[in-house]
Amino acid sequence: MSDIAPLTSFRGPARRAVLAVALALMITPPAHAGEVNDLTGLAIKGYDPVAYFRDARPVTGSAQFTATHKGATFRFATAANRDAFMAEPQRYAPQYGGFCAYAAAQGYKADIDPAAYAVVDGKLYLNYNKSIQSTWNKDPAGYIAKGDANWPKVAPLTDVTR
Repeated sequence: MSDIAPLTSFRGPARRAVLAVALALMITPPAHAGEVNDLTGLAIKGYDPVAYFRDARPVTGSAQFTATHKGATFRFATAANRDAFMAEPQRYAPQYGGFCAYAAAQGYKADIDPAAYAVVDGKLYLNYNKSIQSTWNKDPAGYIAKGDANWPKVAPLTDVTR
C-alpha cells in the first residue's frame, strides 16, 4: 500500500491547494533552451547587444526597436543600433548564443545577468552573475578557448541552469 494519500482523501481548501499545485506543475515549463538564450522571451533579457560596444555598458532595449536573429527577438535602444545589428549580427550577437560564457567553458548552459559581461577582441561574452564574471575575468583567454572547444557539444543541450 502506498504512503501517498489519494486525491479523494483531501477535502475543502486542502483539496483545492493540491489541485492548484498539480496544475502549476503541469503548465510550468522547465528551463529549456535552443541555440539562442531567450528564456525570458527576449535575447539578452531585452538588453541592446550593440550598446555593449558603442556605449561600453549594458543598455535596456526598447520594444519600439526589435529584430529577429536565429529565431530570437533582440531589442535595441535606438533604430541605429538595430540597423547596425541587422547589417552585421555576427559582430554584435553575444558568443555562445547569449548563454553564460563560464558555463560554456565548463560544458553546460546557464542563464546570464546582462550586467555581467566583457567585450574581448571585439566579441561580447555574458556570464551568470558578477561573481562568476569575476572568476571568468581571471583568465578570459583560457575560458574562451574552453568555451569555443565545448560549444559544439553544449549548443544542442536544452537544459539550462538558472
